[in-house]
Amino acid sequence: MSCTSCSTGQDKGIPKGCNNNGSCGTDSGCNKLSVFDWLGNMRLPEGQAVCDVMEIRFKNSRKEFFRNVNNLSLNVGDVVAVESSPGHDIGVVSITGELVRLQMRKKNVNYDSDEIRKIYRKAKQQDIDKWREAQSLEVETMYKARTLALRLGLQMKISDVEYQGDKSKAIFYYTANGRVDFRELIKVLAEEFKVRIEMRQIGARQEAARLGAIGSCGRELCCSTWLNDFRTVTTSAARYQQLSLNPLKLAGQCGKLKCCLNYELDSYLDALKEFPEIDNKKLATEKGYAFHQKTDIFKRIIWWSYTSEPDVFHALSIERTKEIMRMNAEGQKPADLLEAKLYKELEVKKPDYENVVGQDSLTRFDKHKKQNNRNKNNQHKKQASSGPSNKGKGPAAEQTGTAQTAQPKKPQHNKPHPNQNKQGAAPQNKPQQPQQNKNLKQPPKHNQPQGQQQKPQNPNQQGQPKPQHQNQNRRPQHKPKPKQDGGNNQA
Repeated sequence: MSCTSCSTGQDKGIPKGCNNNGSCGTDSGCNKLSVFDWLGNMRLPEGQAVCDVMEIRFKNSRKEFFRNVNNLSLNVGDVVAVESSPGHDIGVVSITGELVRLQMRKKNVNYDSDEIRKIYRKAKQQDIDKWREAQSLEVETMYKARTLALRLGLQMKISDVEYQGDKSKAIFYYTANGRVDFRELIKVLAEEFKVRIEMRQIGARQEAARLGAIGSCGRELCCSTWLNDFRTVTTSAARYQQLSLNPLKLAGQCGKLKCCLNYELDSYLDALKEFPEIDNKKLATEKGYAFHQKTDIFKRIIWWSYTSEPDVFHALSIERTKEIMRMNAEGQKPADLLEAKLYKELEVKKPDYENVVGQDSLTRFDKHKKQNNRNKNNQHKKQASSGPSNKGKGPAAEQTGTAQTAQPKKPQHNKPHPNQNKQGAAPQNKPQQPQQNKNLKQPPKHNQPQGQQQKPQNPNQQGQPKPQHQNQNRRPQHKPKPKQDGGNNQA
């Protein structure tokens, strides 16, 4: 719908909303065949006279041309009183200026014709009030006229009634399949409404254009908004566009074929020039015969199916279809509908450099991490295995346990005697050394020669070797003091 802000104001007849100085055609928001005057703001060449003919719109889609003999300053949307027979009529200015010449040429109206009627004046307030009063009677008059036509048994449909601006005449629009003798109806209507009666027969398309409706696309009908020339529409237009011939979908509000079927017909016809003529032809192949299923015009694809497999669709290009038809005309048959695909061997590009150091390996840092993790796991396992075995033993056992965990690896040249690891084994016969005081701290002895045995500090520790430290600079560990017995203390 158009905006209602362009209605004619009281100040010199200039529209209020867009300030386009009268060239906007959206007057009073009805949007019935409105026209935008794209020549309205252009100056005329010097020496050329202004067009004095204007287009006046009446109820719904009725428009006529009138001459401005009094040189009135009129703009689009002004309400004027024009000549009629009898009396005068009230209408609205729809087009002014040089665009009227183009409209007259389009409708085959001679500019210098004497049949063009005159514009009297701008409508007064009394004229407008009487015009509004006549418009309020139109709906009730149409219903009464339909009732009278049914009583007389006339096969006609009265679709619209239009009163003249001075209420002196009423025009009845009707549709009928054939010719109707309405002479008796005119007499009855004249007696009923006390006005002059005029009957006009229109077609189904003109009826839809006058009444207006919403189409299946969700917009207003084209014939009631901008389309004013009705061209013939045939079912071939639907066939060219690959539409199903369903009359319920192809018919419009008027019951005829939709006018929009002709809008894209030229584009389809241009695209179909490159397609081969099929006409129920079958393609012969070694696999069997194939028949046509459908065609996608703008994607340039033709779908075929074998007679043995009608549910399987094969998409062929226009060139492939023409090639198979040419082969069939020469008596040859292709192996299949589809073209044989040619696969190219992809060459693998070799690098221009060699990986000497191994810097391109993504896992070059994982080996060292795995070795470190293994060493840590082995140490934790050794600590866990040595921990519960020392339970229940004396401080000497705790001392040997701590010493063993502190020494992860022993050097090869400091191997103990094979009999030293066995508990309960007899010590070797060596000269006894004088026993020292146990309270004194002694530095640990490192790198003892093989075959020598350290004197045990406690009789419970006999047969166990003294742990040796790998690092000589490491701070010596303090040995726990054993329990002193009366018989072991020596001066």
